[in-house]
Amino acid sequence: MEEREEKRIHGSYEKNQNGELIIADDVIAIIAGISATEVPGVASMAGGWSGEIIARMGIRDLSKGVKIEVDGEQVSVLLSLNVKYGYSIPEVSADVQEKVAQAIESMTGLRVLDVNIRIAGVVTSEDE
Repeated sequence: MEEREEKRIHGSYEKNQNGELIIADDVIAIIAGISATEVPGVASMAGGWSGEIIARMGIRDLSKGVKIEVDGEQVSVLLSLNVKYGYSIPEVSADVQEKVAQAIESMTGLRVLDVNIRIAGVVTSEDE
């Protein structure tokens, strides 16, 4: 197999007579980011300064605000979110945790150990 230095990947977790399946960490992060933003009450993902620069350039970063750690067949997720004003932060967070875990597990077959949420801000309708 060739060297994979440019993107982190986690090891093979499924091997059969046709070959092996390897999923890049970025793919798992994108799944988490998309599924989190589909939850009512989530205004956006909160990225650092680099995410803001990328957004201003007009490039959509689907893994913005997502950090993952893959250990074998298990994954831990950390999400940074901006929540819409008027929504219950604990309820939105619980919905995000459930939806992200379900999406990653069903799409990749990996077991989600935890989905940790950091609320980075509250967004009003004027901010959108």
